[in-house]
Amino acid sequence: GHMYEAAVAHYLSTGKRSFLDVAIKNADLVYDVCIVQGMRIVPGHQEIEIGLAKLYRVTGDERYVQLAKHLLDIRADVIDHEYSQAHLPVTEQKEAVGHAVRANYMYSAMADVAALSGDSAYLEAIGKIWDNVATKKLSITGGVGASRHGEAYGPDYVLPNHPYNETCAAIANVYWNHRMFLLHGESKYIDVLERALYNGVISGLSLDGTLFFYPNTLQHDGEKPFNQGVNGRSPWFNCSCCPSNLSRFIPSVAGYAYATRGEKIYVNLFLNSEVSFETGGKRLTLLQQSSYPWNGKIRLEILNSKPASANILIRIPGWARNKPVPSDLFSFSDGKEPVYFISVNGKQTDIPVENGYFSLQDKWKEGDVIELNFPMEPRIIAAHENVEEKTGLKAVQYGPVIYC
Repeated sequence: GHMYEAAVAHYLSTGKRSFLDVAIKNADLVYDVCIVQGMRIVPGHQEIEIGLAKLYRVTGDERYVQLAKHLLDIRADVIDHEYSQAHLPVTEQKEAVGHAVRANYMYSAMADVAALSGDSAYLEAIGKIWDNVATKKLSITGGVGASRHGEAYGPDYVLPNHPYNETCAAIANVYWNHRMFLLHGESKYIDVLERALYNGVISGLSLDGTLFFYPNTLQHDGEKPFNQGVNGRSPWFNCSCCPSNLSRFIPSVAGYAYATRGEKIYVNLFLNSEVSFETGGKRLTLLQQSSYPWNGKIRLEILNSKPASANILIRIPGWARNKPVPSDLFSFSDGKEPVYFISVNGKQTDIPVENGYFSLQDKWKEGDVIELNFPMEPRIIAAHENVEEKTGLKAVQYGPVIYC
């Protein structure tokens, strides 16, 4: 699966088919063994399904979607245990269980299958599982997989202060939430993605990019090292999934910043960037300037020389709307009421937020400027009363960043 993803990335980056043809040859073999010959085998880590969905997107070969769905459909018949999310058919599952990395890869693949096949049972199941995580099994950092036993999701509301929260699981949480956004167009999925991105993922990497965490704890007593290695992080691990996963993930971050659908342009993440879109037969070019997450001032300038009609939807992060997560699992407890501002060409605008987005429909021309100002200040967060290990504890957040 990782090979298929790498082959697709290589093809999209270079236009060369050399690696892509290798992946296609391999995927055709797996199709022949699993579908044509009928051998009932499934992967341990559910990664080939994601790779097959990406192969379909560049080749248009529907056999790859068929194969991905087949591997998910028969999973419970072949393995039959909760650790590998095979205790029930995938469409009958309602909560996140088992090894968290395997789980989030599978949930990402289920979202791919729901999108590409139109299977409503997949769509319904993946929605229920997401609700379970967002309301009962999400760390304050967006990390997942609370249990060190099996590197797994734990029971509802069991969120220890020394969780496992593997770096790979946080990365997979980004993958899954991005796909949920693409399915539904709602900002709550990007809210979880952003929380994982700025906290659960990046904690796994040292500032100079050479040292890594495998698990990511939330609390440290200052006596025992969290991990072997310099400054608590390690240059490598016997199981090297987290360093190698980070090395492929970090260059992909820009791909989560924007999305389009027809004349709708979604601005999901705030980072220095320049991007062009096709909208209504015209080209719209957008320049974003930002020091986010350290500063709440964001500037979007239109660069296209010819006017282009578009509906620009700007995500108003949940934390800026007084909701740290899209559920009651965590809430601000400081009594503050944040105020954010948006202006177009210097004129402040006050349009209702819908699905977490501020919608600006216009015929955009060169020199038009949209400015945002989010309230950056320390905030205090408390957990739901059912999370017993957080009783009497608070978390400090600034913008999207959790400090302690």
